[in-house]
Amino acid sequence: MKKDISWDKIKPETKTIWAGESESFPYNTTQPSTVNSVAFNYNSIDEWMDVAKGRKEGHIYGRNTNPTVEILEKKIAVLEGAESATAFSSGMAAISNTLFANLKPGDRVIVGKDTYGGTSKIFMEYLPKFNIETVFCDTTNIKIFQKEIEKKCNLLYLETPTNPTLKLQDIQKLSKLAKISKSLVVVDNTLATPINQNPLKLGADVVLHSATKFLCGHSDALGGVACGDSQIIDKIFHFREINGACLDPNPAYMILRGMKTLALRMKRHNENALELASWLSKHKNIANVFYPGLSSHKGYSVAKSQMSGFGGVLSFSIKDESMIEDFISNLRFAHAAAHLGSLDTIVGPPKTTSHVENTSEERSKLGIPENLIRCSVGIEHIDDIKNDFDKALSGL
Repeated sequence: MKKDISWDKIKPETKTIWAGESESFPYNTTQPSTVNSVAFNYNSIDEWMDVAKGRKEGHIYGRNTNPTVEILEKKIAVLEGAESATAFSSGMAAISNTLFANLKPGDRVIVGKDTYGGTSKIFMEYLPKFNIETVFCDTTNIKIFQKEIEKKCNLLYLETPTNPTLKLQDIQKLSKLAKISKSLVVVDNTLATPINQNPLKLGADVVLHSATKFLCGHSDALGGVACGDSQIIDKIFHFREINGACLDPNPAYMILRGMKTLALRMKRHNENALELASWLSKHKNIANVFYPGLSSHKGYSVAKSQMSGFGGVLSFSIKDESMIEDFISNLRFAHAAAHLGSLDTIVGPPKTTSHVENTSEERSKLGIPENLIRCSVGIEHIDDIKNDFDKALSGL
């Protein structure tokens, strides 16, 4: 294929297959290879130096760059409409490196209180040690965000939909407010995926993914990625290469392979999650259902405006909180695990999944109810999913 492809008018289904793979591979293979070499040889010091200084394409050392990882970075960058991307050993590595690469003592971060548990730990426990202030706002209250941004804001951190409460934040409106203060806008797009939402087009500066989740889709590889303007990503990359949180080529290959079916999988995830959420909302043993695709959801209008699909994750609460363990145990076609974004359905309460790192007091402060169950809806047949949930609920 020709390397000078213009991706603007190419559909996501085609991007997941071809993006990052427009150049010929060694031995003319049709698929990328896993390049496990830590070091790369050069016949002359001059050529070696040109690569080291970025004057010529190539690789020097595995902690810095790798051919397999580079293909993954290019593919995700195209899907998000970004100039550049850099990959990490995990989603949390992508988040923490992005924050520490762009913050300094005395800075102020504005964030919604419903962020993922690991992320909230950085804001609550680690940034204060470096004299970086974090202000938690009511996640969906734009007026409170505006008030805090106007005081001082160096970085605005958004997560939408949130994990696990599925709250929505208006990326475009909040980004406009942040730009007035010249704040960096970072968005965790893990739950939506680039198939359903593209934050850069809505005004964000950096988009983050836990590639372990939907991008990989098969629960067998850890990874993370940051996408955005090349100047910002270069800054994050240089922090990462010194910090050492690089992505190994083997999981990079597995994530690449998983991404080939991302568009197909997300179509089924979206459909199944919407139908299950609708069905659960009418069940006698269910108190509340949280899914942005439901018209009853408080963020439904925001979801309609910035998402093309509502994702594969929902959460709900059982009327009798004491029955949570029995319900999960009664399911036959669902894993009880601390994970999401896989082919198979996965369930669990936040205290053992998204917010296991937090105390019950911290979860309460962050607005995470103890009676909540997060459900990552798989691509099984929806009739079997509903029948399984119905039997589990009826047995309580």
